[in-house]
Amino acid sequence: MSMNALRVLGDVSHTASKCILIWAIHWNRSAEGISLLTQLLYITVFISRYLDLFWVPPTRSWWNFILKIFYIWSSIYIVVLMTRAYARTREREKAWRLGAYALGASMLAAPLVSLIFNGVEGSSVVEILWTFSIILESVCVLPQLLLLRQTTVPTVIDSYYLLTLGSYRAFYLLSWVYRMFTVNKPDPIPVIFGIVQTAFYADFAWVYYTRQRVKLRAGGIVDSNDLRKGWLVNRIIDNGRTSQDGDPEEQANGDVESGSRRPKSANRTLNAFKYKRVDTLPGVSPQIFAERHIGPSSEDEKEMVKALSPSVASLDEFIAQTIPASIRSTRALQLPAFGQARTEIYTRQTLGRIASENNTKVRNFIGAGYYGTLVPPVIQRNMLENPAWYTSYTPYQAEISQGRLESLLNFQTMVTDLTGLSIANASVLDEATAAAEAMTVSLNALPASRQKLSDKAFVVSSLCHPQTIAVLRSRADGFGIRIVVGDVLADDFKLVRDQGDKLIGALVQYPDTEGGVWNFQQLADVVHSAGSTFSVATDLLALTRLKPPGEFGADIAFGSAQRFGVPLGFGGPHAAFFACNEKHKRKIPGRLIGISKDRLGNPALRLALQTREQHIRREKATSNICTAQALLANMSAMYAVYHGPKGLRRIAEEISEKTRRVQDLLALHGFETATRGVREDGAVLFDTLVVRSTASRIKAVLTRSRDSCNLRKLDAERLALSIDETHGSLSLRVLLQAFAIPDEDVVAAFSNPSERARDFSIPQDLERKSSYLTHPVFNEHHSETEMLRYIHHLESKDLSLVHSMIPLGSCTMKLNATAEMQSLTLPGFANIHPFAPLGQASGYLRLIGTLSQGLAAITGMDSVSLQPNSGAQGEFAGLPAMAGMKVVPVKCDAKTGNLDLEDLEEKCGKYRDELAAIMITYPSTYGVFEPEIKKVCEIVHEHGGQVYMDGANMNAQIGLCSPGEIGADVCHLNLHKTFCIPHGGGGPGVGPIAVKSHLAKHLPGHPQSDPHIKEASREERADHAIYPVSAAPWGSASILTISWAYLALMGPAALTHGTKVALLNANYIMSRLKDHYPIVYTNGNGRCAHEFILDARGFKQVAGIEAIDIAKRLQDYGFHAPTMSFPVANTLMIEPTESESKEELDRFCDAMIQIRQEIKDIEEGKAPKEGNVLKMAPHPQQDLLRDAWDRPYTREQAAYPLPWLKEKKFWPSVARVDDAYGDLNLFCTCSPVEGFN
Repeated sequence: MSMNALRVLGDVSHTASKCILIWAIHWNRSAEGISLLTQLLYITVFISRYLDLFWVPPTRSWWNFILKIFYIWSSIYIVVLMTRAYARTREREKAWRLGAYALGASMLAAPLVSLIFNGVEGSSVVEILWTFSIILESVCVLPQLLLLRQTTVPTVIDSYYLLTLGSYRAFYLLSWVYRMFTVNKPDPIPVIFGIVQTAFYADFAWVYYTRQRVKLRAGGIVDSNDLRKGWLVNRIIDNGRTSQDGDPEEQANGDVESGSRRPKSANRTLNAFKYKRVDTLPGVSPQIFAERHIGPSSEDEKEMVKALSPSVASLDEFIAQTIPASIRSTRALQLPAFGQARTEIYTRQTLGRIASENNTKVRNFIGAGYYGTLVPPVIQRNMLENPAWYTSYTPYQAEISQGRLESLLNFQTMVTDLTGLSIANASVLDEATAAAEAMTVSLNALPASRQKLSDKAFVVSSLCHPQTIAVLRSRADGFGIRIVVGDVLADDFKLVRDQGDKLIGALVQYPDTEGGVWNFQQLADVVHSAGSTFSVATDLLALTRLKPPGEFGADIAFGSAQRFGVPLGFGGPHAAFFACNEKHKRKIPGRLIGISKDRLGNPALRLALQTREQHIRREKATSNICTAQALLANMSAMYAVYHGPKGLRRIAEEISEKTRRVQDLLALHGFETATRGVREDGAVLFDTLVVRSTASRIKAVLTRSRDSCNLRKLDAERLALSIDETHGSLSLRVLLQAFAIPDEDVVAAFSNPSERARDFSIPQDLERKSSYLTHPVFNEHHSETEMLRYIHHLESKDLSLVHSMIPLGSCTMKLNATAEMQSLTLPGFANIHPFAPLGQASGYLRLIGTLSQGLAAITGMDSVSLQPNSGAQGEFAGLPAMAGMKVVPVKCDAKTGNLDLEDLEEKCGKYRDELAAIMITYPSTYGVFEPEIKKVCEIVHEHGGQVYMDGANMNAQIGLCSPGEIGADVCHLNLHKTFCIPHGGGGPGVGPIAVKSHLAKHLPGHPQSDPHIKEASREERADHAIYPVSAAPWGSASILTISWAYLALMGPAALTHGTKVALLNANYIMSRLKDHYPIVYTNGNGRCAHEFILDARGFKQVAGIEAIDIAKRLQDYGFHAPTMSFPVANTLMIEPTESESKEELDRFCDAMIQIRQEIKDIEEGKAPKEGNVLKMAPHPQQDLLRDAWDRPYTREQAAYPLPWLKEKKFWPSVARVDDAYGDLNLFCTCSPVEGFN
């Protein structure tokens, strides 16, 4: 090719693209999203094309000579980076066969093409090789394109690379066109195949911008423009096929259109849903999941619509009366990332394939707060996989929650026993957020004068886990607290002493992240002498052998209970624990289970100190109802019950022994122990070991371990490794092979361990001498028979969705389908460490990317982070006050519940210079769609603020309107409400945050992947991700499979129809109850959204009855109460969801109407104001079976107020619990009953 300006620009662009790619790999420390096959093919192209380097002198054209050398060696260097330096970060490719075909076809085509265009004389070997390189270069990008389709995560490939790559092709094309008119014999070969190459490059760019632009390394951020399929290659590959995998019969064969659904017949087929059928056989109907998820049948829907008003002709007409036309979406919901609705079988198979893309064959020795654990099958099957445990709600209704309250009390007892502190809560979200809570408690414990200091310091040991330090920085920003990280023990505790009155507290890790164990007694004394709080992050299993924190001066102890029987799950969900001394018990975050008594004087459990929580104290709260992981806490408690104190001690000792044997072997072969805080003879004291050697030797270890085990690299000369209970002989052999230790030495060492390896002794000042887990519950259930019966005994005391609907407003207790839950425990999802190389987690990244795209499309936002592991964190770590903001309430109209626009405008003007955002729930918490919501957004935007929409009520919006279209800038979601993750009796949850494009760069990052997160100040991070809000990069990643399955099973049309039915069900109940109870708010057409507020305030004066009496009486009818006294005191907020059938709605309405008659009997004097059936409710069996009965109502009225209860009755296990007594006599651990009395 002769030189011209276009050719030069093309060369410069090509060179720039190579440089940018190399820089991006180094910058991201990852080869994620780059196809190794494509890079290998490029090497083949350049070597075969530039053979003339051997005979053409460089003086002929230094430009060409330098570029040829650069293209060859830069391509080789990229391959070396991908296979050596960052091998663990690249995906396993499935296109090797395609790469071989491209290579073979190019080899076969080259001679033929050369003969056609150059003739026999012009087809020399060199010319054929040059032709081969042109042809091969045109198809080199195919493996890269298929990798994008496979993984959806081209993290390292960015827009700069694509820009230069596209420019290079454009300039070369223009150069060819130029040469067509200026050179006598233009060469058609590069023109023809250059056009082919350019077409594939255009497809590459199209796929990147419209489908694949995913930035997962910064904490799960996804661009929502990823909404359409690729252009050329995808259509060629998809031509004639229904899907990549499976039989067309296994798909849903289309999406549901609006309108009525199935007839009310036994076969329950969907004749009113219209499907785009794909090659189905005549007479064979697809199995549609939506008909099982949505409760009412098509005939039911017609009856319910007619019941609302005879004048309403259809479901769509009802929707038009409910949602303001100004906010309705103008086009149907589309979910290109999911496509059409899928069947249950197809979805399960697809999730199985995605799970198989995660590499679980590599053994994990990473540690850092996450450890392999053996989940007892009796716990997995009967608790984790049991809907009676995972579909229950937070135990606010204590009388029908005694089972999980007892299990959570076991958890608290386990924690207090092991930490040596007096009070523990019933779990928090993860260890890092527990650290942030410890810092907050430390601040609140200071005198008011010190709390108000402009400069406050929280000292953190540099040997805490990195993710903990990062989350601390996130929370500290809002409080104006400096996080001071360093060696807390050095120079007579100088780091702590230097803070003076500015010190709010100090935090250490015990054992630390490098495996050291220290005596912190003197440090605790120094912190206390400054009037500050001493916190310890610790490990429950280690505390079976180590001195508990409470015995060396800790005020607070916290950590993760994950290794007590909860799978890794790529980061969660896991229960963290939080314990403190008596001084801080009213400042402790999360839920507290306490022992009280019921109306009959029997011991009963309840949630204690509930007045601390956000839904009661609002902006002054110290706790939040989302800050718990109840299901996982129950699993960890059962793990302790299953093993007991002796079993836990045995596991800890076995781990210690394995760690010491590994340490001895490594020392014998020249690897120095670099862990500090060890025994005098150098033996590490628990599970983690840091070794030091030369940089070259460490690099060799990492190279050998690449495909066999994961280690934690601390720096060029140090590696950390952690041993857990899952590591048996084979795992340890694999580990030691990575260190090049001969197998015979390994066998010998484990056959005849050294004296030190057999010596489990702990230094006297660090050894645990106190007893723990002495309560009978931890010592009586060690056989599987006893364990199984205990779990089911507790389960029988709790009401959940397996019994009846749970109509809690703002909680969306919808169906958690078995098909959605099945994949959760697949090994491919359960056994991945959150800090494993991303190349081992390509299945997770694919799932995360697709789910994020779906959520972005549903919300109308541009980017999504899945990192927050509760709705509270979706609201920026829980409470606005946590972000250091002043909360200014806006008035509401007393008649309609709508925001007062005049008051809003006035306050926006008053705080124009300080206005950050308005936070608003939509539909409103009062259960109506505010008609002026767009005006609200405009007012805030005009005054420079952002609009933050609480997505708790998203179940009323999907497919009908969206936060992005309404005008929100930020929206958080609750996957445990709208998107079918179960509530688990009070957790887990996921609270994704969705934002518009201008805020995308500020979504949470993580120190594991983002170099800007670790040490940067707020100013330095201005253009980057904020500090993380969760310990793991993608939060509670394993339960994302549930929401993924929900979207895949439903499809966009069924999701939209489900929203309509959710609105219909709520309005149907309201229409049946409005003549019996006052309704607080409706819109101008008398409609509510997906929930409504029933007013009980008037009953107090005339009958002495309050909302709580109605709630307790509902338990006798077999129903959980609606949400009480929120958002209006002495009211009930009802939300039925779309999953409940008309029959169940009618049963609930009949119960509420019957209760209203019971109130009326009191009003009319037929029943007394005291001692009536409502005041005495609920009625457990032991109450009804007493010999004496002196009530003004019969036993049958108490137990069977409606006929159907004789066939289906759930019994409360205790009578009404005395809340006041429980708070006055706070008792939060298991104790013998006689001790309580």
